[in-house]
Amino acid sequence: MIIQSKRVWVVNTWLAAQIEVEEGKIVNIYPYGQKDVDEDYGDKRIIPGFIDVHTHGAYGFDTNDANEEGLRNWMKNIVKEGVTGILPTTITQSEEVLTNAVKNVAKVVEEGYEGAEILGIHFEGPYLDQVYKGAQPEQYCVKPDVEQFKRYLAASNNLIKIVTMACEHDDNFELTKFLRANGIVCSQGHSGATFEQARLAIANGANSMTHVFNGMTKFHHREPGLVGAAMRYRDVYGEIICDGNHSTYEALNDYFTAKGPDHCIMITDSLMVKGLPVGTKVLFGGNEIELYPDGSAHLTDTKGLAGSTLHVNDGLRILVEKALVPWQTAINACTLNPARMLNVDDRKGSIQTGKDADFVVLNDDYSVEMTYVKGQKAF
Repeated sequence: MIIQSKRVWVVNTWLAAQIEVEEGKIVNIYPYGQKDVDEDYGDKRIIPGFIDVHTHGAYGFDTNDANEEGLRNWMKNIVKEGVTGILPTTITQSEEVLTNAVKNVAKVVEEGYEGAEILGIHFEGPYLDQVYKGAQPEQYCVKPDVEQFKRYLAASNNLIKIVTMACEHDDNFELTKFLRANGIVCSQGHSGATFEQARLAIANGANSMTHVFNGMTKFHHREPGLVGAAMRYRDVYGEIICDGNHSTYEALNDYFTAKGPDHCIMITDSLMVKGLPVGTKVLFGGNEIELYPDGSAHLTDTKGLAGSTLHVNDGLRILVEKALVPWQTAINACTLNPARMLNVDDRKGSIQTGKDADFVVLNDDYSVEMTYVKGQKAF
């Protein structure tokens, strides 16, 4: 199969090019018009498939539900927004609930499914700070525990790839160091860490930060906090929710400008209310949340932000059109950077020969025309 467009994102620029695909892989990239093609997308943009590393659910399903069909339905439909790789994300709960959640993901991966590829699991909590817990249930927030985490990892069939935790509560950084030694991303989040504590966590193996600006100590010019550390340590990855609600367009611009093109990661932090009608109320981690007209989800009792219903293609639009972030930085944030963080950039994250044929065809309004997963039309 050969497809072409006058705007293909290759080597950090727009090229008029053809992409040849065989057996799910990109095998050649030719100049535009050189060979007969199967699909000609004119001047529509073709970019690498989106990778969302922090997303709890959609269409009425939450990762903690441990429901096979709910997870399969999510994977089958999420390609509508251009997502080709994903990490279903847990929320703090009892050990029984979390064990069942990761077992469910492992079972679906083993037995098969359609749509976006499950690249692993993001384990958000239960090792969180109770002051900065956000919508996470306080009664299940516990201290980091290596032996307990080993049980979760075994239940997941080693699919846990990211752990969000408050490293300042990790005695002698034992779990932090265990994660790094086992190739698992340790992401500081829902954390009350000072700048100095955050720096020590990085020195002991933490290599990412979870939804920067949200659920962490704020920036002050004499007390930079975790936000200050996120911007100061530019070789540490940092997720950010690009919906315009969790952070303003100006804050997004500040963050991406400070961080540069190689370590920002766009996330949706989407909840099970994604794809459901405005006003829908559901339980999230034991707390009731409501979907607002602007696409944000809020706790019904405190009105605090609980998550989003962001689509990644819309996040890209917000970054480029509203936050005025350069194309390379914006595209990297939802393609190459998450692939690098997960160590799958040998096959994901960019349009190059030898890599999986995961790409998205975008219209000028950022709506998705077509999504390819390993060369197959998934949407």
